[in-house]
Amino acid sequence: MLGRRPVLGLAGLVIFAGAAAVACRPAPGGPSPAGPRAELSRSEILDRIKGGWAGQVIGCTFGGPTEFRFPGAMIADYQPIPWDAGIVARRFERSPGLYDDVYMDLTFLEVMSREGIDAPAARHAQAFARAAYPLWHANQAARYNILHGLLPPDSGHWKNSPHADDIDFQIEADFAGLVSPGLVDAGAEICDRVGHIMNYGDGWYGGVYVAALYSLAFVESGVETVVEKALEVLPPGSGFARCVRDVLACYRADPEDWRAAWLAVERKWAEDVGCPDFVFDPGNIDARVNGAYVVIGLLYGRGDFGRTLEIAARCGQDSDCNPASAGGILGTILGYGAIPARWREPLKAIEDRPFPYTDLSLNEVYETTLRLALDLVRANGGEIEGETVRLPGRGIHPVRYEVSFPGHYPVERRRLGGTLEAPAEIEFEGTGFVLGGGPSKMAAPGSDPYAYEVELALDGGAPSVVVLPVDDLVRRLEIAWGYGLARGRHTLALRLLNPRPGETVGLGDLIVYGDRPAGRS
Repeated sequence: MLGRRPVLGLAGLVIFAGAAAVACRPAPGGPSPAGPRAELSRSEILDRIKGGWAGQVIGCTFGGPTEFRFPGAMIADYQPIPWDAGIVARRFERSPGLYDDVYMDLTFLEVMSREGIDAPAARHAQAFARAAYPLWHANQAARYNILHGLLPPDSGHWKNSPHADDIDFQIEADFAGLVSPGLVDAGAEICDRVGHIMNYGDGWYGGVYVAALYSLAFVESGVETVVEKALEVLPPGSGFARCVRDVLACYRADPEDWRAAWLAVERKWAEDVGCPDFVFDPGNIDARVNGAYVVIGLLYGRGDFGRTLEIAARCGQDSDCNPASAGGILGTILGYGAIPARWREPLKAIEDRPFPYTDLSLNEVYETTLRLALDLVRANGGEIEGETVRLPGRGIHPVRYEVSFPGHYPVERRRLGGTLEAPAEIEFEGTGFVLGGGPSKMAAPGSDPYAYEVELALDGGAPSVVVLPVDDLVRRLEIAWGYGLARGRHTLALRLLNPRPGETVGLGDLIVYGDRPAGRS
């Protein structure tokens, strides 16, 4: 049973229809030719690497208190977001889970450090899936898939995860850019191996784009140039690229009013199609929207570190991860020494302390990243002579085109409730579904190996069995899902095969998809 794929009905890829455009002229995009060789010193590369990691930790710390407290809303100027000299040390001690996007980065960095810059996807996947830290959304869906025999790229594919477009890889791709100074294509290749562990389509593009922003931050000085040039690594027709171009267009129309760009993104891109937690909900963990907030912070911050963090956080939604990305990218552009002391000095209290779930401190991360970056430079034809590092002149080529949930539109969210103490049948009309729910009692990690088995049959077809562990660390996020079904009425039959006294499996919400938006015939 561990190797069975939890998918009922699959569909071929089609182009996902977009919404009406905002009233801003899109910025151009496309591949670039090979550029001149760049020459940097080791010390300059190290300073930018330190600026990237430091900026990420600072931004994560700054935005932590507001994370998902403002779904679908800007954080008003009168709402304080505190910062003081001891804040990093306090949060590092009291809220270690706040730094999930950092210590998850470090998982992949450690694999590369042990096994080399070409460490295969499977090695990254196993280290990630078997780590002791808690996970959510696309990361947790991928952990479950990997532990049940589904390896990348299948582990992050939208047919195997309702969370494929979530933000997860976007907030974990910093390492790929920081080990690829000026080498956008090399960073994208790392993203191909690692990002498809947990994401696909725009969810993957979020990480590819963030890595490209970091790579270019080593060799480009202007924020706007970095934001626009990084788009060359994405297929121009992808939703993520179109969303970022909308932000660029709004910035050029009015470089003072970041709220106008926020409203444009909200109007066109704010509907979360995949993540079952936020479909028909003002919350949004979609990579496109949160990626747009990173870009809004970078552009309208205009190189001011504090203003960049403020804007990225005040866009709301995932308001710790977004200033973390924006702060890391700007920190790489500026370099560690140029981050204002008000922001940089509080970090010094923890730079020698290992991050949760890892043996690496920030000071060790700086040196490890430099070593890997130099390895990657050599592997791509660069030259290192003493203190001088000559980067190869390489163009930027767009990665392949892929789309999650093509042609799927949420049309209904129905609260089911009830339990599987007796067999159940659920009827719906549409072309796809996600069924929420799970064990009525979850157990602390490692305390209970029990796993429920639920038999599923769609429209009287051959049954399949899904496994629902009670261990919270390895939980399955949804009971069942199916995409690309024939248009019409369907019946999903469920039967709990192994009940145990005093506990059961509960049914949550049913999300139904159609092949056209609700209200259209």
